[in-house]
Amino acid sequence: MAKKVLMLAGDFVEDYEVMVPYQALLSVGVAVDVVCPGKKKNDIIATAIHDFVGFQTYAESRGHNFVINKSFDEVKLDEYAGLYVCGGRSPEYIRLNKRVIEIVQYFFEKNLPIAAICHGIQVLTPAGVLKGRTLTAYPAVGPDIVVAGGTYKEIDADKAITDGNLTTSPAWPGHPAILSEFYKLLGVKIG
Repeated sequence: MAKKVLMLAGDFVEDYEVMVPYQALLSVGVAVDVVCPGKKKNDIIATAIHDFVGFQTYAESRGHNFVINKSFDEVKLDEYAGLYVCGGRSPEYIRLNKRVIEIVQYFFEKNLPIAAICHGIQVLTPAGVLKGRTLTAYPAVGPDIVVAGGTYKEIDADKAITDGNLTTSPAWPGHPAILSEFYKLLGVKIG
């Protein structure tokens, strides 16, 4: 039976940060259920494209539509080998959902593999799971990590940090690094 990962996303998730890991995990035989609070299977979420084009922070453009493939209310956590938390703008509001926080806490309590990228770390901070952890995020999320009791490390955007069962990367250029680490945590062998 294939390993299965739960992926948390929502409207205005960063386009690459949902599309790339979703497709990459599928390509190595990992099943992925993408969910969003308040959404059902076959509902659409909007994505956003974040890029640096000369401003002090990223600019945001409308991305593609992404089809949710599992109803949020039907998630049974014991079916999943790991958790992937996408970035973009969705983390700032899906973290307000009590069940999202419970999901994050479950994966940490079970010491299951967890990957979070960019602003996705905003879903981890209110869950009370970062104390004593070393991780990275989009730099604007760094202070949130510190307030939550973690150690924030600023690294190049194409890198990842793994601390125990948690791997993190600052942004979508880090997909090769974070996915490679997540595969190891999941026990996925390639080649």
